[in-house]
This record gives sequence, C-alpha cells and structure tokens, in this order.
Amino acid sequence: MTDTLHIGDYAYSSWSLRGWLLYHRFDIPCRIAVVDFNRAESVAAQLALPPARTVPCAELSGGGLAWDSLALAEELACRRPEAGLWPTDPVRRATARSLAAEMHAGFATLRTLCPMNLRLAYAGVPVPAPLAADLARIEEIWSFALAQSGGPWLCGEYCVADAFFAPVAARIAGYGLPVGETAARYVARHLSDPAFRRFRAMGLVRGETLARYAQEHATTQWPGPAPEAAQAVDRGSSVNDICPYSGAPVAHFLGFRGRTWGFCNAFCRDKTLADPTA
Repeated sequence: MTDTLHIGDYAYSSWSLRGWLLYHRFDIPCRIAVVDFNRAESVAAQLALPPARTVPCAELSGGGLAWDSLALAEELACRRPEAGLWPTDPVRRATARSLAAEMHAGFATLRTLCPMNLRLAYAGVPVPAPLAADLARIEEIWSFALAQSGGPWLCGEYCVADAFFAPVAARIAGYGLPVGETAARYVARHLSDPAFRRFRAMGLVRGETLARYAQEHATTQWPGPAPEAAQAVDRGSSVNDICPYSGAPVAHFLGFRGRTWGFCNAFCRDKTLADPTA
C-alpha cells in the first residue's frame, strides 16, 4: 500500500506544492487525490477526513492522518529515514528545521500580496515596505544557510527546507520581486528543478483558470526555462506501448524530437506537452 496525498489546484496551491515535493523529490510513492478549488463544497467537505480541513493532507499507509505540511515532513522523515528528508549533519539539520518552521509560520505579507500563480508572471510589481521586509528576511536566512552549507541547496543536498521554500521562489520569480544575486541564483535553481517543472506543467493543463488569483499587474513571460516544442498528434506508431506514468496501454499521442510517444489519457499527454524535458 502507498500513502494517499490530497492536494489542491496545481497552479495555485502553494502548500500543495510543498506536500507534493515531499513525496516526489524524495522518491516516496503516493497516490494523488485532487481537491477542486472551484467547487462550491469547501476543502474540508471534499476531503471528508475530519479533523483535516486543508491541503495537503496525507492518509498514511501505515495508519494515521497528517493534515499539516510540517507534520507531514516530520512523519515522512520518521517513517522513511532512508529517503533523507533532513540533513544528516546535526548543524545543517538544525538550520533546515529552523528554515522550514519559519517559512511555515511567517512571511504573511508575501503570501497576501503575491499569491502563487504558476500560470502567470508579472512585471512592474510595487514593493511596499512590509513586502520589502519579508524579502530582506528571506535573503538573510537563505544567505546564512547557503554560506554554512556551500550549496547547491540551502543545506547542501535538497531537503525539507527547500521544498518549503519552493513556492517562495515561485512568487519571487512570478512577480519579478527584487532580490540579490545569491537569492536570485537560488530562485533559478528551483525554476530549473525537474520536479518543480513537472508540478508547474500539471498546473498549466489541469483545472480551470481561477480569476480570483489574478493580480492587476502587467503580465510577462514565465522566467523559468523555456520548454522544448512538442505537439499533440491524433495517432501514430509510438516508441512505447505503455504509458510511462501509469503503465496502462497508450491511447493518446505526442510528437517530440521527431518521435511519437504514447500515453494512457489526455492529461498524461498534455502535462508532458507543457514541458516535455521535465
């Protein structure tokens, strides 16, 4: 049996991105169940897993329910010690836990003024003093961690702290927020990370565009790596007989680099179409 991870809309749910990365960045298998932010029913009603009322929420295969992202990180670290969610070095582990906890509890202005939106990027976004203060604090703790570890991620190897700051990187990039060179390099590392790119690709093709997340700023191109060109095709002799995601027989097709690839359904094809090299 595997865990079931309940998440919200890929394009907009920053906490869902954190939970998803805890599984996919550390190769922990899980089944994904998606809560629809555009339905009349509340998230709690759609989950039907009291006392959980937010996403991410994980039904753990060994028993138990984790309805808080930091609790989920700690529980996965206990149940899957081989996955390496936290640094083994005690000094770096203390830093990583402090970073994750501060992200979990703080930066309210950034969250309020710059809601995560993986479908849009903005230019010319004003930075009032409270937002500038959040950015300054983020730069301070990122710089401390990177200097202590030497990188490439906050505490050396990718860990929970990086998963927790991935949506912050998305906000800084997506709103064109001013940060220094060290922070900008760290943001770019997230935008290039294949797991982050896969999550964003799903956000581009699954679910509706939710107008309530749009901001009144000029839009611009997403600042991450430009995806290679691919195209949906009606049929073809694909190089694979089973879907690379599900293992089911192929029925939908994609042309990429002069070859045809098969997928079990339109979503598997379309998420690959959005960023095939990811």
